[in-house]
Amino acid sequence: MRTLVTGGAGFLGSHLCERLIQEGHHVICMDNLITGDLNNVAHLFGHERFRFIKHDVTEYIFVEGKLDTILHFASPASPIDYLELPIQTLKVGSLGTHKALGLAKEKKARFLLASTSEVYGDPLVHPQPEEYFGNVSPIGPRGVYDEAKRFAEAMVMAYRRYHGVDTRIARIFNTYGPRMRLHDGRVVPGFLGQALRGEDLTVFGDGSQTRSFCYVSDLIDGIYRLLLSQETDPVNIGNPAEMTVLEFAQVIMRITGSKSRIVYRSLPQDDPKVRQPDISKAKRILGWEPKVPLEEGIRETMKFFKQQLNINDRGVAQPG
Repeated sequence: MRTLVTGGAGFLGSHLCERLIQEGHHVICMDNLITGDLNNVAHLFGHERFRFIKHDVTEYIFVEGKLDTILHFASPASPIDYLELPIQTLKVGSLGTHKALGLAKEKKARFLLASTSEVYGDPLVHPQPEEYFGNVSPIGPRGVYDEAKRFAEAMVMAYRRYHGVDTRIARIFNTYGPRMRLHDGRVVPGFLGQALRGEDLTVFGDGSQTRSFCYVSDLIDGIYRLLLSQETDPVNIGNPAEMTVLEFAQVIMRITGSKSRIVYRSLPQDDPKVRQPDISKAKRILGWEPKVPLEEGIRETMKFFKQQLNINDRGVAQPG
């Protein structure tokens, strides 16, 4: 199998490239490095079945030779990124998806879109099944990401219905693990970074809003199973184990041994009050459900962030 991964140098994209190579694929990793990082795939350079191309997928995409599958993961995905890069976020969801689908049509390749639980917005249905249409503000600050992904899903379905492209849609819920950036505005790196640096943990609102955290290896396994399946409608991939943000902050403090305080800030506009996937479809069709316990995943992620912060096992920052 010869596979293109757009956004392949990002957090999820890099883990996906790794898994595909393990499965025997020849992988072309494409990224413009606006939010991706070559360090995420540096260990794959030199591998005979890995190739990196620096390219912006909102421009015409050229890949020589055959392609069997295309996995479209290119997009800013964290609040800090898509609020700082609103136009680029909209362009990669629209133009980038269009260009990637055009390539899939030309190559007769199977296409998988990395969509998001954000298509459900601030949901009025809980937990969120794939049949729920969402509660999204197109003009709010988060609309640049939410609507980009909703448009991308619509474009994928149009290419499937009109052009017969073989497509898949994964709706990805909160995922964490090594290679996340410390300052990307998401809950896990935010809390872990603050705790490891001995800073106060910032909880937005009163902390009663909920999230469901899936470890990256589980998420990638679900994506790979969806790619190989015959399911063409959207499938939720995430961990249904729900907890409040305040409870999660307390878990981080316990695991890290932090003596930090919890401080409260105003809740951002349109921040979802609840987030929990209904994964009954993934269980039924893919035979998939997450396996990594939260504490185990957090400890693995903490090891990575300690390396980023040059902190040794005794919690002491190292020089350099």
